[in-house]
Amino acid sequence: MPAYLTAAFYKFVNLPDAEQLRPTVLAVCEQHAVKGLILLATEGINSTIAGPAEGVRAVLAHLRQDPRLADLQHKEAWSQRAPFYRMKVRIKKEIVTLGVRGVSPTHMAGTYVKPQDWNALISDPAVVLVDTRNGYEVGLGSFAGAIDPHIARFADLPQWVANAAALQPTGGRKPKVAMFCTGGIRCEKSTALLRAQGFDEVYHLEGGILKYLETVPPEQSLWQGECFVFDERVSVGHGLQTGPHGLCRACRQPLTAADQASSQFEAGVSCPKCADHTSEAQKNSARERQRQWELAKSRQQVHIGAPSVPRHPLAAVDPAQLGSAASGAA
Repeated sequence: MPAYLTAAFYKFVNLPDAEQLRPTVLAVCEQHAVKGLILLATEGINSTIAGPAEGVRAVLAHLRQDPRLADLQHKEAWSQRAPFYRMKVRIKKEIVTLGVRGVSPTHMAGTYVKPQDWNALISDPAVVLVDTRNGYEVGLGSFAGAIDPHIARFADLPQWVANAAALQPTGGRKPKVAMFCTGGIRCEKSTALLRAQGFDEVYHLEGGILKYLETVPPEQSLWQGECFVFDERVSVGHGLQTGPHGLCRACRQPLTAADQASSQFEAGVSCPKCADHTSEAQKNSARERQRQWELAKSRQQVHIGAPSVPRHPLAAVDPAQLGSAASGAA
């Protein structure tokens, strides 16, 4: 049995006392040797944590003692090595940043569509299908016929929505829209955004792409390619089987076999997507960090600065951010 249990979870719920919850939540995690990242905001909670199974379950049990989180759902995964090196509990304005005031998934989210019903919905030619993920994610795979907004971050989506020709009214009526993301959290916000702007028929994939790939047989699937995930697997396919992609530990972009064969690829330092955007001083700093990580690994020691999968890729490399912890699939 693998040694580490990872639990990813989120919930949009009114938590006006989020800041007061932080010290106790952090203490419970530390008490049970659980590491990872928990984001708290007045709009809810978003997290991925990992550790001994009994420790992770103790943290989940503690959170569910709060009546507002009693029905908190989580996804589990197992690993042989520790996914995180630190435990952080942070207070944020939003648990997933959209940057539009007054958008409340608690009251305004679109209609959930179960994975087994998703194909029928998106096969309707009257439905506008929108992939709400960032460009590097869409580049690995998406649903057939989906619109790629070409955004660098989720907070760019409102501007795209405001200008998108596909979302303009026809005959005075706004179109029917279906939206999807990796795990569901971004779609709750994006559909709430559209409803706030007067879209009456807005739908999103319950459980996100991951639930679809887990439950819909490949022969019935309308998914094409791989799905980027925010952990050491980098990408997954049908049945959540680990995909073929690597990860640049510098810019955090997913890499194909061709990328890793490029002369611009150097483990922990650069890849074809970022090599031209970093200075030699930055590359040297990354080389030293990589050397220290490899040395610690050879000694079977934990190196806190070890490269790991972050939540979002960066356009340019800051070597100090190598090894930052990741939160859950969005």
